[in-house]
Amino acid sequence: MTPLEKEIEAKLVKLVRHRGGLCLKWVGPGWAGVPDRIILLPRGRVVFVELKRPKGGELSSRQKWWARKLSALGFRYWTIWSWNDLDEFEEVVL
Repeated sequence: MTPLEKEIEAKLVKLVRHRGGLCLKWVGPGWAGVPDRIILLPRGRVVFVELKRPKGGELSSRQKWWARKLSALGFRYWTIWSWNDLDEFEEVVL
């Protein structure tokens, strides 16, 4: 069964907390397309995460712009579409 975006997001929050980090919801009034989450990890690591629906979810042009901008500034940016993406995020980032 295809997971809902909110199910993947809930597991992401739990994984980050388990590793001693914070998984903050980012709401940027006036800043359309900002990533869903700012993840603050031990040793000063910061990761921005956009969560998308596994079926039919697309990055808007504004979200793509943010991905490029944050990456150009040296931040890690991840888009998570599925359980597999979340597993990869856990392996590589956490």
